[in-house]
Amino acid sequence: MSAPRTTPPWPLVALFTAGYLAPYLLPTVVGRLDSGLPVSATQAGAIGSALLLSSATAGFLLASRVDRIGPRTLARAGLVLAVLGYGGAALTTAVPAVVAGAVIGGFGSGTATAVAATGIAAQRDPHRVTTLGLLGVSALAGAVYLTVPHLGAGHGLPLAAIGLTALAVWPLTARLHPRTPAPAVRRPREPLPHLRAGLLLAATMPCWSMAQNALWGVSGRIGVTQAHLGEAAVGAVFAVALGAGLLGVVGAGALGPRLGHAAPIGVGTVLIAGCIVLSASATGLTTFAAGEIAWNTLYPIVLSYVIGLAASLDPRGRWAVLVGSASSLGTAAGPLTGSLLSAQAGFPAMGTVLAAGLLVIAVPMTAVALGAGRRSLPVVEIPVETPAYDRATAA
Repeated sequence: MSAPRTTPPWPLVALFTAGYLAPYLLPTVVGRLDSGLPVSATQAGAIGSALLLSSATAGFLLASRVDRIGPRTLARAGLVLAVLGYGGAALTTAVPAVVAGAVIGGFGSGTATAVAATGIAAQRDPHRVTTLGLLGVSALAGAVYLTVPHLGAGHGLPLAAIGLTALAVWPLTARLHPRTPAPAVRRPREPLPHLRAGLLLAATMPCWSMAQNALWGVSGRIGVTQAHLGEAAVGAVFAVALGAGLLGVVGAGALGPRLGHAAPIGVGTVLIAGCIVLSASATGLTTFAAGEIAWNTLYPIVLSYVIGLAASLDPRGRWAVLVGSASSLGTAAGPLTGSLLSAQAGFPAMGTVLAAGLLVIAVPMTAVALGAGRRSLPVVEIPVETPAYDRATAA
């Protein structure tokens, strides 16, 4: 009997990178919208939130359609939208056109992420493939942060970088399965397994992601206005921070599931809360760099375990897509939340509020991880007659 076929992981890693690059570049996107267009800081945060909300919407709408439409078709459609949306927004200074381009590009990013998430969940080791994706997007974002400040001003450069990444990923979609053949016998729709745990994880993820991205969305302004650093210095801090994140993800990938999910998610979230307080209260290079580097080291580690936990709840990838889309809702609200809180109460108070919220939601997230560990969730083998990736669909 031959081994089951699976989609090679590298196209999935590339799609993951293209889909997640926009959130990773959020500080420079929002900061340059504020400085390069006639919009206020809060309005720039709202544009960033609209981009990410569009990405989350794509995940929810397509969660049950990846298998039906086909991974290759959906991935290519998402990449085209990303190229057109981000590219169009980069080439214009008309605010309505920039907003429209950001929303279209965000939907493309979310589409690519949905295809990547379902495919990763069907892999034999989804945590390893997730780790590779986080490595890719962290390295690419770090390179952008190092180079963009030296290429000139304006809002278009980071948006163009996202669009060009989508264009570069396009050739790899040829290795995705075009579509799952219709089975001879129609199988009944399988219910979502571990419903209570999945719903609890999906309910907490918007809050978790909102706290992360509320800080990330205003980190550039903290560095410039409160820590009194130039854009090049802030970009260098972000690049070093993302490099530290690479090391953290490598360590997490080496450890894999040996630590379980509960300790990395619970303890990691508590440590992240402390990093947010430190970064939001920074008044100089030392404290700003320490907070951002520590936060960027921990965030992708915890995120990789959360994604791995969601994937373990359903080998068909449905919880991975739904939890990821729920996380995107929080990510979308992050820039606007951070802008509003910092405008009303200042950066330090914003950090305290966000940290308190993280401490509260760390409890149910850890409970889900502990329950998953007690159940010893099995790795479900995919039948030979159907490609593993093609069966990674959402409900």
